[in-house]
Amino acid sequence: MQIQSMFFKQRATEKLGDALLQGNMKKAKGKFVDGRARAVAEFGVWEELRTHAAMIRDRALANLDAYLVEFERNATRRGAVVHWAESAEDACRIIVDIATRNGVKKVAKSKSMVSEEVNLNERLEEAGIQVVETDLGEYILQLAKEPPSHIVAPAVHKSKEQVAELFVQAHGKPRLTEIPAMTREAREALRDHFLTADMGISGSNFVIAETGTTLTVTNEGNADMVTTLPRIHCVITGIEKVIGTFEDFASLIRLLPRSAIGQTITNYLTLTTGLKMPGDADGPEQMHIVLVDAGRTKLVGSDLQEMLRCIRCGACMNHCPVYQNVGGHAYGWVYPGPMGSILTPVYVGLENAGDLPNAATFCGECAVACPVKIPLPDLMRKLREQQFDRKLRPWAERMAIAGWSFMATRPALYALFAKVGARVGSWLGGREGLIHSLPGIDGWTKGRDMPAPQGRTFRELYKQKSREHG
Repeated sequence: MQIQSMFFKQRATEKLGDALLQGNMKKAKGKFVDGRARAVAEFGVWEELRTHAAMIRDRALANLDAYLVEFERNATRRGAVVHWAESAEDACRIIVDIATRNGVKKVAKSKSMVSEEVNLNERLEEAGIQVVETDLGEYILQLAKEPPSHIVAPAVHKSKEQVAELFVQAHGKPRLTEIPAMTREAREALRDHFLTADMGISGSNFVIAETGTTLTVTNEGNADMVTTLPRIHCVITGIEKVIGTFEDFASLIRLLPRSAIGQTITNYLTLTTGLKMPGDADGPEQMHIVLVDAGRTKLVGSDLQEMLRCIRCGACMNHCPVYQNVGGHAYGWVYPGPMGSILTPVYVGLENAGDLPNAATFCGECAVACPVKIPLPDLMRKLREQQFDRKLRPWAERMAIAGWSFMATRPALYALFAKVGARVGSWLGGREGLIHSLPGIDGWTKGRDMPAPQGRTFRELYKQKSREHG
């Protein structure tokens, strides 16, 4: 996926003017936010579970090296081959090499954000291998030749009518308008690909150290087909996904579906441990697990390490007022919303994603919704500090912040400036008491009116009240 994060402002403006997108995003907001609220209310001890889950993830990160070695040892013992990929290029090279050595002609894929991150599909296609996305949302976007706009619901920005048109073009059948009929048509189109694929590729929500197990969560069951029908199964996942035990998984899985889509349980849990053994009804003849770094170790031990707790539920973006209005494509890379505003600058370089840490209102909803208590606004603030220190923000902005800092540390000067500002603001508001355009922040007032101050500062009003009640 080509990095477009440096064009966030331009892309966000375009998305705000897209009436169809705005309607689709508005529908999605209610489903995600309201569904999560109901699922959380039913649970009863949600905050205690969040605290426990954050502890589980922190423990895994504190023992990341030991857990990964333990996972490799136990996965290898069950016949899997574990590969280590330091970079995105390494991950693609390893998987393409496995496919070409085994004469693979077709790959059936379950949804994997890491594969999007490393551009795996493009690399496989360059090697002459057909790639078929089997998650319904990903399949829709493959037909549309678009990247995902959400990590859980990739095609959330598409309307039913848009999907119907894509199916007509791809399948050559009469246009359908009812969702059950459309999903059946997609199943019929995908069924043959499941049966004829030489290799299945899946992601993994968690990898469990004590057993060497990889685990994938889906609502469609396509991961079951991808991991068991083809003769080769390849898992691609980030190194941070490792957890210690099945007990850890049992706690985290109570959080994941509730946070992601408001379900108390997910429809399918696909756990894979090793190869098809004598007497097994199904399973792969070869299993390869590619553990990807691609920038993750840069977060370990840093003041952004808490971001590695992320279990990829998407709750932060579902509740973010910025994401709700501009959608995922505005962010310009794989990870949108608050999580993307931190991960993208780290993975692709802060200089290539300078607007993303600032694409937030800092309302704090993302931190409240996060099931593993990642302090997302605090982490975005740290990236803003890095931008300022590295002089990556515009000169005028840096001067304005420096000027503010100068005044804020000098109370007398600040009080004088506030007094002058209150009077000027009152004058600009006129009889309406509204400022329609404010020099210097005209981008803010372009879409809204600012209530004008009354002409006196808080200190002046407080002194007056104190005298009156003397």
